[in-house]
Amino acid sequence: MAGSLSIQQFLAAMKTHGASDLHLKAGLPPTYRVGGHLRSINIPALSGDDIERIINPIIPAGRREFYDQYGDLDFATELPDGDRFRVNIFRAGGKMNSAIRRVNSKIPSFEELLLPPVYRKLIDNTNEGIIIVCGVTGSGKSTTLASMIEHINETRHENIVTIEDPVEYLFRPRKCIISQREIGIDIPDYAEGLKYVVRQDPDTLFIGEMRDKFTMTAALQAAETGHLVFGSLHSADAMQAFARILEFFPRTEHEFVRGSLANSLRAICAQRLLPGAHEDKPLVPATEVLVNTPTCRELIRKEQDQDIPALIASSEKDGMCSFTSSLARLVEEDMVFMDVALQFAPNAEALSSRLRGITTAASTMVHRTR
Repeated sequence: MAGSLSIQQFLAAMKTHGASDLHLKAGLPPTYRVGGHLRSINIPALSGDDIERIINPIIPAGRREFYDQYGDLDFATELPDGDRFRVNIFRAGGKMNSAIRRVNSKIPSFEELLLPPVYRKLIDNTNEGIIIVCGVTGSGKSTTLASMIEHINETRHENIVTIEDPVEYLFRPRKCIISQREIGIDIPDYAEGLKYVVRQDPDTLFIGEMRDKFTMTAALQAAETGHLVFGSLHSADAMQAFARILEFFPRTEHEFVRGSLANSLRAICAQRLLPGAHEDKPLVPATEVLVNTPTCRELIRKEQDQDIPALIASSEKDGMCSFTSSLARLVEEDMVFMDVALQFAPNAEALSSRLRGITTAASTMVHRTR
């Protein structure tokens, strides 16, 4: 039975079950992730041949050779109703396996994503420089970036060029011209896509992932020449983002890179997804926002990255937000349970202290009104 089902049936079932992910693993039945938990469906285990037969129809033309050579491939596919999916196929034990993530076809707003107002302000007040969204895998970086790009699409008359691997959200031109270029289909790699991108007259450039020296250099150069650049980075927080960027470059170039970041960086927005306290919001974001103020620029230039968390914590008036502050707000607004917030807190003791302050203030206010 399992081998006779089509990929379209498996993908359509993701929507029916409210699943975020589908895992096709040789030797196991298909497994969905629903509400953060893995759930196997009651059909026989799939063989490697079953998975190849199921996946082959959606592998983009000309990309099977890449998988055969390297044993790994990312691409996107969609159903006729517009539901879009990010697909990874990988070889394990000599057999094809797949991990598929369902991407909402509707691009959510900042409010729907429960992101703080500073996200909107950053974009409304910025038309050049670089904005980095960072977090671990599965923290919602792609969705946040899509929301940022869509906000520009709805509010400005600009030319937007994206370079993505793969394209996850399809943007429909509203006020903007948008060209989405997908690795492996439109261009062979990020290097080729970025080589001539400034000749395409972009106002805004979206780089799906800044993953090496070349992509980071191209992003900084574009930002320094009057473009607004968005990109994602795999790092847990703003301070680690600097360490990650510098890892791309030899030590002899760090002073130059720091100078470029000090001049062109607009903000680093880090996020983590937490289990929500309500069924209608199963995942909610905790955020950390570093805005590149004059003080921040000095810290970057002087290699004082270790002082960045303290700067964030003391600069809420400038729109910055620490993970501790964000987690406290989520608890106060009954969006996450306290034990969950403490589990995800970078400093559980600091969060406990912050929450006690909120509780004490609320209690004092109640007594004063009696």
